[in-house]
Amino acid sequence: MASGEESDDTANTPSSPKNIYKDPDDGRQRFLLELEFVQCLANPTYIHYLAQNRYFEDEAFIGYLKYLQYWQRPEYTKFIMYPHCLFFLELLQNSNFRNAMAHPGNKELAHRQQFFFWKNYRNNRLKHILARPLPEPVAAPPAPAPPLAPVPPVPATTIAVTASPAPALSPMQFSIPPGSALAKNDMRNSGVDRRKRKKEV
Repeated sequence: MASGEESDDTANTPSSPKNIYKDPDDGRQRFLLELEFVQCLANPTYIHYLAQNRYFEDEAFIGYLKYLQYWQRPEYTKFIMYPHCLFFLELLQNSNFRNAMAHPGNKELAHRQQFFFWKNYRNNRLKHILARPLPEPVAAPPAPAPPLAPVPPVPATTIAVTASPAPALSPMQFSIPPGSALAKNDMRNSGVDRRKRKKEV
């Protein structure tokens, strides 16, 4: 009888394989919740909120922040839309930074620096990309040319002297010459003439 009770107790212990918890959705919900929380860390105002509400004084929460560092691995970073969150997650491992973010002035400073980074990011990247000139290709030395046969001298009587060619006309020279019979179409003056004619009649 005692052996039957022992077998029942072993079946109900937490270490029994029958009682292992398994996510119904294979961890998808947990993955999405952790992804959302990590990306919230890109906002200095949210970090300030956590510091003001003393989350950073809880050892369990600090352990959770250490656990979340797996998001810095390449197979997880591809899901991150706000990469600043990884930078702030790294800073949150430091207790000095966690304490400093409780002050509103430090929150504003972090927010301002983040804004300036976004504002100048494109220009800074272009400076780094375009500042370096492209390497010039190394030209191979030219092959030696075969010796040319000597050219016989030409008598001076056969050389013709030509006159210098006439200069090419500019596009402005093709316009209407001054004093031509073609009337200029000026809309401003035509309206004035009509009004004068009406008054005269």
